[in-house]
Amino acid sequence: MKLPQTGGCQCGALRYEITQAPTLVYTCHCTDCQRMTSSAFSIGCVLPDGAFRLVHGEPKGVQRTTGSGRVSTRWVYPVCSSWVCSAPRPGATVRNVRGGSLDDTSWLGPTVHIWTRSKQPWVIFADGDQTFERGAP
Repeated sequence: MKLPQTGGCQCGALRYEITQAPTLVYTCHCTDCQRMTSSAFSIGCVLPDGAFRLVHGEPKGVQRTTGSGRVSTRWVYPVCSSWVCSAPRPGATVRNVRGGSLDDTSWLGPTVHIWTRSKQPWVIFADGDQTFERGAP
């Protein structure tokens, strides 16, 4: 993986770069992510908060209460509504960037899978991957 990696929203008006490799690449199979992505799961890249930098555009924070009762803030570009990343939780030092918003996704290889109790039955995990029926411990 070459750094920095760049990414942005669907219409291209919001651009960002990441300057460090993710500490973790995961898939979330919860029904919220399935609905928000119109897909079977979402892919997230966990980065140290300082490794994410907006280059152009201003995202909008959208808050919602998840099935677990936690309030989550998703950063979306208001024109095209693309979900780019999640805001760090209070006191957290990491940021979750949506893998599909990267310009080059060829290097993404999730090794952790969360909320697998609601995964689609045709999803099969690689040997050695970590799976959690609920969120990660």
